[in-house]
Amino acid sequence: MAFVKDMLRMWAHSWKRFISIAMITLLGVAVLTGIYAGCRDAFRSTDRFFDAQGLHDVQVLSTAGLSNGDIAALRKVNGVAKVQAERSQEVTFDLDGRKSATMQEIGTNGIDQPYLQEGRMPKKAGEIAVTRKFIRDSGKHIGSRLTVTPESASSDTSDTSDTNGADGTNETNGTDEAPSFPTKLTIVGVVLDPQNLSNPDGYSAMTSFRSTATTDYTFFAPSDGVTGTLCTSATLLVKGAAAESTFDESYENTVKQVTDRIDGTVKTDRQKARRQELLDAGNRKIADARAEADKKFADAQSQIDANRQQFNQQVDQIVSMQAGAAAAGAAANGANAGAAAAAGATTPQLDETTRETMRETIIAASPELTQAKQQLDQAQSQLNEQKASTEQTLKTKENELKTSIPQVRWYVQDRQQLGGFSALKSDLDSIQSLGNAFPIVFLLVAVMMSLTAMARMVEEDRSLIGTYVGLGYGRLAVASRYLLFALLACLIGGGLGLIAGFLGIPAFLLVVLQGMYVMPGLRLEYDWLYGSLGIALFVVGVLAATIYACVQEMRQTPASLLRPKAPRAGSRILLERIRPVWNRIGFLGKVTARNIFRFKSRLIMTVGGVAGCTALIVCGLAINDTVADLGIKQYRDIYQYDLMVVSDDSDASAMRTKVASDGRVTSSLDVRIESGDLAISGGGDGDSGKAGSSGSESIQLVAVPEKHLSDLGEMVTLQPVSSGMLGTSGVGKTGSLKLDDDGVIVAQSAASALGVKAGSKVRLTNGDGVRATAKVSAVNRNLIGSDVYVSETYYAKLFDSKDAKNTKNSKSSEDSEALTWNAMLAKLSGSDTSQTDYAESLEEDSSVMKAVSCAHMADSFKFDLMGAVVALIVALAGGLALVVLFTLANTNVSERVREMATLKVLGFFDREVHHYVNREMMILTVMGVILGLPLGRLVGGMLTMALNMPSLYFEVEVKPLSYVIAAVATMAFALLVQLFVNPVLDRIDPISSLKSVE
Repeated sequence: MAFVKDMLRMWAHSWKRFISIAMITLLGVAVLTGIYAGCRDAFRSTDRFFDAQGLHDVQVLSTAGLSNGDIAALRKVNGVAKVQAERSQEVTFDLDGRKSATMQEIGTNGIDQPYLQEGRMPKKAGEIAVTRKFIRDSGKHIGSRLTVTPESASSDTSDTSDTNGADGTNETNGTDEAPSFPTKLTIVGVVLDPQNLSNPDGYSAMTSFRSTATTDYTFFAPSDGVTGTLCTSATLLVKGAAAESTFDESYENTVKQVTDRIDGTVKTDRQKARRQELLDAGNRKIADARAEADKKFADAQSQIDANRQQFNQQVDQIVSMQAGAAAAGAAANGANAGAAAAAGATTPQLDETTRETMRETIIAASPELTQAKQQLDQAQSQLNEQKASTEQTLKTKENELKTSIPQVRWYVQDRQQLGGFSALKSDLDSIQSLGNAFPIVFLLVAVMMSLTAMARMVEEDRSLIGTYVGLGYGRLAVASRYLLFALLACLIGGGLGLIAGFLGIPAFLLVVLQGMYVMPGLRLEYDWLYGSLGIALFVVGVLAATIYACVQEMRQTPASLLRPKAPRAGSRILLERIRPVWNRIGFLGKVTARNIFRFKSRLIMTVGGVAGCTALIVCGLAINDTVADLGIKQYRDIYQYDLMVVSDDSDASAMRTKVASDGRVTSSLDVRIESGDLAISGGGDGDSGKAGSSGSESIQLVAVPEKHLSDLGEMVTLQPVSSGMLGTSGVGKTGSLKLDDDGVIVAQSAASALGVKAGSKVRLTNGDGVRATAKVSAVNRNLIGSDVYVSETYYAKLFDSKDAKNTKNSKSSEDSEALTWNAMLAKLSGSDTSQTDYAESLEEDSSVMKAVSCAHMADSFKFDLMGAVVALIVALAGGLALVVLFTLANTNVSERVREMATLKVLGFFDREVHHYVNREMMILTVMGVILGLPLGRLVGGMLTMALNMPSLYFEVEVKPLSYVIAAVATMAFALLVQLFVNPVLDRIDPISSLKSVE
């Protein structure tokens, strides 16, 4: 009992060490669990929401639309739980200029169901539900009416809708029609699209650079009032996928098994069958056209024949009359009256030659008959020409049918290709990667501080340990006094850390996340396993340090432990050997130098602890500086142009005319911009039809006219880069990179994500879905977005290959160079504000699809989520620095109580004692700061490399101010600790402290 009382008394006396260990454990466990828990809560709530709304696991798109036969084939794939045919249509409407929207039919099979936020779901034709983004932008409300206009090419199937024909049995009837929706609309509800969780009321503008939406808004309509049998896509749910977390690898593997089956069994057969349906429908239409033409020609020929018969009858009557008159005259001149009577009684018989001669003579003598004959001959000639022309046209169409109907392609996509899903996943994964890295530093610092504190605690009880061992107590029992002390401190600190880690930090992160994304049903959850392992990790580390300290002391005999520890033998330090310097240092300075460098363990612990904390602060600020400069570097330095304008192909000429007529452009470059895909070559056969498969990046493909390749360098800073270490990259000389016909130039952001470098082979997909293997001639410095630059000639070489011709409309080699330059890069006159206003005004023009001002993008680019996490990390690192300095300062004082007492006996005033002790701590702190600043830059580079996000490359940047802030913050914490240490120095009693332990 006395042993226990003494142990409790010892614990109470060491309350400062207890608090230090508890606080370090609290911070470490909070960092370890907090970021993880916040991301996990977001993952789980989003996964529940996706399951509740039936977000599709797989989506199948086709360049020729999907027929009933396609849907039936998908239902037969092993592993498919549900299939839902989707019908949609792109429309436009007037809202401060022309805006576009996708009319989406609400599925009846429970897949991709919108989440109702306000009002009710639409049920009747003409009713729609809209997103909150539309309500915010338009100012409309539930009950408002809207009129839309279908776009001329509302879907990829519009060109083939009148030649499609599938009734589910591979029989074609040519009656499939593209979907058509009502145009007079009434808003009855506000919904959340499960495919896009961006929060329009928060700071969602920061994610606009990653938006993949092809239209401005999505309107949801019921099946009532929707016509057209052709489907624009099919969405699938996979068996067993709902039981897995959508963000885990197990879910991806489950879905991949089904996508592989579709690629391997269904896709090829249905692509061929669908194209054959189109060919059959085309042949049938040609046959119908031939039959209709033959009927019309037959009717026309019958009419001509009837008219010619009537004409011939008239001429024959005249011939007969003239022949009869001639015969009567001949009889009158004869002598035989009987012969004359006989001749007059009958019409003379004429041979065919004579008759034909008389016909021609009669027709020639009569202008009316001549004109009538000419009209009949002309009509016959025209009819013959029409017959020949029509037959030639039909034969030409028959010959061109196979080449005019492109190869049907299927694209099998999973959730990774949803812009909203991939943005959320990449954001959370990146934050979680930070949460996995920082606790390692906290753990190392906790072990170091625990070793320092517990070693001093054991050393103070040296004689007491010897007494207990001498009295027969086992070494394990004696060591348990310190092990239980450290264990209790860890458990209390860890318990508080779990509260902060599963409640405080997640609540903070989720507030920031909810400003970016809408996550219904979000709640905080506790993970017993992870929380227990988090505490156990720090318990093991601290107990290991405590065991080491105990073993170091208890391996001695009780007699040795009962005697005071012999002072360390005097020794020279390196500075003493530098006489010119040493001789000029004062007495107290020499004492300070000896105290710092002779006690190497204290030197290492103090400098290491301070350096670790400083490095954490620098690391957090480095990430903040890196993210803060992304927009400026990209839109001010890399992009030299001020404006990018994009239009539809049909409006390209009008767009250029409009921009030129405004007189704001000082120089420009016409280009072609397409949305495409970049993948590592060899990752597939290049014709898998699976967009965005593993190892791929969405890109912006920029084709440059052959005559203006040199002008690209005036619009975009072309600098070759090579990958470096720890977040660095080697950047070549500006202007040393040129676009040529030997390869493509790939943006650094995409190259870094895929591991692509100059000379690599990649698989490019253009805007038409045509794929080709291209050579990477260089990697260009690029931080935001994934641009791939290609010359006009190399573009034609890639995408006008045999495979490309089979998948595109027939195009002769002479026409292959006729690319439509649908975009313009331009430099503008005027201020940044005027340039931004001009870009906004251009978007209101009907010929302009998108106008982007680089000045606006540079000023508006934000990454609030990363900034919030960095602020949290810096705050926790600052707290750790404060605890570390407090622990080291108290340990330093406890080790030198007799020294301080001696100084007081020698006549040192309290202020002088303060200065004597604090000067050593400040010097050690400065040494730690000097070591921690470059260490923080090193760790910051490593962490930014882990932040692998779509279309972003983090070029590590640490501003001088960040180094100053980290150094000043650490020194300020050191000065703050002095305020707590000075009263301890004042309470040292020289008499009791200098008493002999014997």
